[in-house]
Amino acid sequence: MGAGLLEDTGEVRAIRLQQIRDQINPDRYRRSPARALLWYLVDGTLYLCAVAGALFLPSWWAQLLAGLVTGSAVAFMFVWAHDAAHGALFSSQRTARTLGTPFMLPSFNMYRLWALGHNRVHHGFTSLTSVDWIWRPWSPSEYHQKSVWQKMLYRLERTPYTCALHYLLRVWWPGMVAYRGDARNRKEFLVDKLVTLAFFLGFSISALLLSGWWGWISAVLLPFIVFNYYIALFVFLHHTHPEVPFYTEKNEWSPSLGQLYCSTTVRCSRITEMMIHNILIHTPHHVDPRIPFYHLRDAYDDLQKHYGPYIHEMRFSFRAVRNVFLQCQLYDYEHHRWIRFRSVRQWLQEQAAEIAAGGRTAAPGTVTGSGH
Repeated sequence: MGAGLLEDTGEVRAIRLQQIRDQINPDRYRRSPARALLWYLVDGTLYLCAVAGALFLPSWWAQLLAGLVTGSAVAFMFVWAHDAAHGALFSSQRTARTLGTPFMLPSFNMYRLWALGHNRVHHGFTSLTSVDWIWRPWSPSEYHQKSVWQKMLYRLERTPYTCALHYLLRVWWPGMVAYRGDARNRKEFLVDKLVTLAFFLGFSISALLLSGWWGWISAVLLPFIVFNYYIALFVFLHHTHPEVPFYTEKNEWSPSLGQLYCSTTVRCSRITEMMIHNILIHTPHHVDPRIPFYHLRDAYDDLQKHYGPYIHEMRFSFRAVRNVFLQCQLYDYEHHRWIRFRSVRQWLQEQAAEIAAGGRTAAPGTVTGSGH
């Protein structure tokens, strides 16, 4: 671990999370149901118009373009529902669930199942990889021990072109579709799954009847793929950066370290931030997820005034995103440094030399993430 990183993380670890929250202006927590409902209308209208284009436009290429817009609208709706699930938009959980559930249906996600893993696991233990499995990087020793197929899949997940696989294979399928829950919530989770399945089947049959297979591809399949790309890329950028550490041991980690130091902010154009509901201004959201999305910019300014040196920020561009994917491939949990795929052999040789010189018998960083 570099001296600067060691010093920074030690200082942040010592700060209580509530101390950080106290620096946010109380006005940033003020809910505006009218503002939330306005964006609900905007997102929903965009989705319905785009779906209509995907089904009824006269040429296949126009249908595909409408399908891309539909996928974007699905992502915007999901972010809105994400805020509702955090309790940031309404004081009533029933209102949030009633409005949030249909906004997650076009992505084939289940509101209560998603909220369980996201709110309790990811937000509770951000970047502590023994609990939070979201975008958990493998250590070089883990990577070396995997099969050729597993290595190839991991590489595909950690590229800017096929990163959607991560959300599909690591979150959506095991964390929602295949996850059963315990005796307390199994029935309500089953209801959510059945509602989602009914929506998928009803939507698919309607698309096939109205516009055939091409309409189904444009209105159902393509938006699902686009959504998964959005959500995988966004979450990757939320917590992956050449200067952001990951942890396996809880005594190295703290809530303030996970939420402030290990949550990045990616700035875009003002209209882009508005359309994606400021989800890439992620640091204040992790410091306190009760802040509505329309106050995140101001909350970020509050945090910058007091904790600016500990916040990781980048400007969105394809070059910058590609650079993060290239640098952040495997993680050495002992020395807290990123390792590129091409350097695995050298890393293994260094480990073998350390073990021979110091008598160490096991390589760290091989903890497997737990599910829910």
